[in-house]
Formats: sequence, structure tokens, C-alpha cells
Amino acid sequence: MLDLKLILQDRAEIEARLALRGQQYDLSRIEQRARERGQLQSRIDQLRSERNRLSKEVGRLFKEGKKAGAEKLKQEAAAIPGQFETLEKQLAEMEAELRDKLLMVPNLPDQSVPVGRSEKDNKVVRMSGAPRQFSFQPREHVELGELLGIVDFNTAAKIAGARFSLLKGDGAKLERGLIDFMLDLHTKEHGYTEILPPFMGNRESFITSGNLPKFEEELFRVTPFDYYLAPTAEVPLTSIFRDEVIDESRLPVKFCAYTPCFRSEAGSYGKDVRGLIRLHQFNKVELYEFCKPEHSFEELESLVKDAGRVMEMLGLPYQVVALCTADLGFASAKTYDLEVWLPGQNRYREISSCSNCTDFQARRGRIRFKKPGQKGTELVHTLNGSGLAIGRTFVAILENCQEEDGTVRIPEPLWEFMGKKEIHPGETK
Repeated sequence: MLDLKLILQDRAEIEARLALRGQQYDLSRIEQRARERGQLQSRIDQLRSERNRLSKEVGRLFKEGKKAGAEKLKQEAAAIPGQFETLEKQLAEMEAELRDKLLMVPNLPDQSVPVGRSEKDNKVVRMSGAPRQFSFQPREHVELGELLGIVDFNTAAKIAGARFSLLKGDGAKLERGLIDFMLDLHTKEHGYTEILPPFMGNRESFITSGNLPKFEEELFRVTPFDYYLAPTAEVPLTSIFRDEVIDESRLPVKFCAYTPCFRSEAGSYGKDVRGLIRLHQFNKVELYEFCKPEHSFEELESLVKDAGRVMEMLGLPYQVVALCTADLGFASAKTYDLEVWLPGQNRYREISSCSNCTDFQARRGRIRFKKPGQKGTELVHTLNGSGLAIGRTFVAILENCQEEDGTVRIPEPLWEFMGKKEIHPGETK
């Protein structure tokens, strides 16, 4: 959520910066209601002062024996509580309306973000590893998974419907091995603390992360309960410190978490209908960080490095892309996408998105820290990134490590998890 003070200081400037996202935002209603709220609060404060003045005056008159005058002032004072009740109800309604409107406004793009009109204006900032040159036509992961007998989309559709997968044998084992490998890497080498959070959350958790109220149609709601299935571990991790003050000495706090993720994929019909790229349910290891504001952009670079290290260890070529202003997520001030090379599709595909949300989520969730000897508190900055999306890593391994007969060579870091070095066609029935 944006700082209301910024809007009141220079609404035109804030609107201009938001317009870089490719959409116009009229904040005049927010500014108007904020000023009306200030006027209403002033009226309430005046009434409070008047009540205190009358109370003192009544006491003085009684002491002086001026009973008639005291009774008259008592009658005036008796009318004030009713006015208070009316005005405070109006104030509460106005504050609720103001917050609802602010919750629909995205974060401001950082000045370092490339200005652009669409994803075509995103900038590749670096590449790691060269795509493998095949002596044969590489297969896509769907064909490979079915040839190896490790992915069964038909049974998944029978059980749940479209956009679900069923992994079996070495497929299930590879998925589990990737989760364990990533968690071990991030906790043992990158300094993250592992968390196993709830896989669903209440409405306030989703408001804090920025998923609600704007993106409700993209979520799976658990009825009749007021819960939502988490589309990413970012949601529960953001709310770990909601309504809390973190001791400065603890910062930065770095968490990683495995969760299944649930997404309606609203608006994606016709895109990646077959395969593991775009599912209603998929697994992911998430990286999350709370830090001091002055360190957040430095920490973003570190988070991108941590996510990229996974692919480097697995021998997967990838590129880092700085998203332009029009392609930023709702809560993000700056985002890098990590895109892995998929030879079966002959293109790079997103496998991780790493974002600095600055104080946007912290303001929504009232997540603060306190410096010793300093009055008051400050909002932390929050960062998140996939470290990595498991299904897309699974896809990348199948396509990059395939042989002409369909055999898939398992990257060395996964040998101990798999108990083998290769997956051959016909091994899983």
C-alpha cells in the first residue's frame, strides 16, 4: 500500500509514476477523501476540547454556587456524546473507504526499472551457460514424460480435471528430490531458515501480501470458511511478522519454504494447456526476506544470485531479465525474472521471479522494526523470489538432459536423492 502522505504531497507526480505501469490511475478521490477525513478529525478534536472546557466550567460554577448556569452548561455538554457518536461513525466509514481505495493502487516502480509498454521492453541483464547443441531434434517435456512413463496427464484429468498432473515412479522421486535439494542448498549455503507454513490463509494474510482485494478471481477460496489456498508461499511468509515490531538486530530475516501452490490461472485459457508449465497446482520453493530499507536493493541482487545458483548447480542455461515498468507485478517496485532455456520449445521460459516490494507489503501488514535509542518505528522492506518453481525445473531437466532414445541424464547434485544417474524409457510402468 502506498504512503498516503506521498499522494497528498504531490498527487500528480505519483500518478505520473504509476502511469509508467501502462495504466492511468486517478488518485483525486483518494486525495479528496483524505482531506475530508482530516476536516472531520478536526471537528471531532474540537468537540473533545469543547467537552473538556464545559466540564471544567460546570465544576467552577457549582463551586461558586451558580447552579442555574452550571445546569445550562450541563445540558450543552449532554448533547456532545451524540454528536461524537455520529461523527466517529462517519470517520470510521471514511477511513474504511480510504483504505479500500488505497489497497487497489499498485506499488511505485523504482527509478532503476526500465520504462516500457509491454514484456517486449524487458531487458536481459546477463546470461549464464550456453544452450546445448543437439545432434537430434530435442523433444518437449510432455513427450519425454510420457515416453519415460513418469508423467500421467490423463489420469490427473480423471481425478481432478484439466491443468493438473500426476507424477509416478522416477517422476515423483525427481520432484521430491528437487524440493529437498533446493531447501538444503538455501538453508545450508545461503543462510535461509526453513519454514513449513500453512498452505492456506485468512483474508488479512492475502491483503498483506497484495493478493486481495484486487486478484480475488485468481485465487481458490475454501468455502464456507473464509480461507484461500496459497498461490505461493509468499502469502504466509509475509504475515509471519504481521502487526509486529522486529528487533533491528535480527534484520535481515531470511526464510525459505516449500509449499504446493494453487492458482486459478484466470485469463490464461489457451496458454500452455498441455504440460507442466501452467497448472492449477504445482510445487515451489520460495525465498523471502525482511530487511532494512537502505539494504533492500542490494538484497534483491543477492536473492537473484541465490535463485540462479540452483540452475548453475544443475547445469541449466538461464538468463536474468529486468522487467520493465509495464510488466511489474502489483506489489513490486523492481523485479528480475530468471528464465531457463528449454530446448524442446527453443526458447527461454520464466522459472523464478525475484522482487523487491519495498515497504508496500509492510505498510499493508504493519510490519515494522525499531532502532535502539530512536523514537517510533520504521517499516521494513520485503523481498520474495522463487528458488525455484519445482515443476518448471523438472521440465528443464527433462528437456536439457535428454538423449536421442529418450533417456534423461540426472544432474549430479540429484544423484543422492534419486539413487541413480539416469532415467530410461520403460523403467516406470
